[in-house]
Amino acid sequence: MTNMNKTVLVTGAGGFIGHHMVSYLKERGYIVRGVDIKKPEFESTKADEFFLLDLRNKNNAMKATKGVVDVYNFAANMGGVGYIDKVHAHILHDNLLININMLEASAQEKVKRFFFSSSACVYPRRKQLSTANKGLCEKDAFPADPDTVYGWEKLTSEQLCLAYYQDYGLQTHVARFHNIYGPLGTWNGGREKSPAAICRKIVQAKKKDSIEVWGDGKQTRSYCYIDDCIEGIYRLMQSDITTPLNIGSDRLVSINDLIYIISSISGKTIHVRYDVSQPQGVRGRNANIEAAKKLLHWDPKTSLESGLSITYNWIEKQVKQEQS
Repeated sequence: MTNMNKTVLVTGAGGFIGHHMVSYLKERGYIVRGVDIKKPEFESTKADEFFLLDLRNKNNAMKATKGVVDVYNFAANMGGVGYIDKVHAHILHDNLLININMLEASAQEKVKRFFFSSSACVYPRRKQLSTANKGLCEKDAFPADPDTVYGWEKLTSEQLCLAYYQDYGLQTHVARFHNIYGPLGTWNGGREKSPAAICRKIVQAKKKDSIEVWGDGKQTRSYCYIDDCIEGIYRLMQSDITTPLNIGSDRLVSINDLIYIISSISGKTIHVRYDVSQPQGVRGRNANIEAAKKLLHWDPKTSLESGLSITYNWIEKQVKQEQS
């Protein structure tokens, strides 16, 4: 039985979070249209229809949103710290075009609800100078001073969402993601995030091998497993909250902690070579998720150890398949 017999759109449906979102919505009975410039890499999509469209083109955005009631907009040019530290103009150009086109098309098509995937990268550098980060609150985003162009793009797009809500009544919902990880995501090639990169390096290492890690290993982050993230997104979309909310975990760990957990999962003794000349992002970033707990009755259920175990085992299979 379909959910209200209405079609919902997921852009970026060929990517990590978008692909998981499609599966989640299908399980809840929605008719789902997926859109991306590529199909999912690691398994077939469950979308009822899948359009290969470049949303930098406004006509394609109009085609994508035709007849849909809700839009989940994940389409973006992005990657890990090694990518966003080096690529600036294309990130700003591509993502602003996508978001402008998708908001305009959604307003014209009288879409009911619009979700935008923002990022913890919107937060200012001055709040992230210590490894002992107590947690970034939503209000901390201003006065604005993101540490990357990617962060500036996300913050600008948040303001676009607000403007379309104020001027056209498009009900926009914004989540600021804090390091979402899990299976079926990019794990090599330079765009992978730190959990996937460390998992891959440890999978490929022999016992007592050493792996290279960017930075000194003391920089800190919090990590949220993909299933918890998807549940948070859905609850946000069903709410009347139009201000940005953090979706993440408030468990702060260092990169060294992450290496220890993953090496324990692998059963290997791993030594580390630190390269402080490589990009490592802000010194410490953590999520304050009190607003999401209060307003959405949501908090992440998957422990870091459990989520990393699932992720590690999946990446191990990918490495073995590539080697065979």
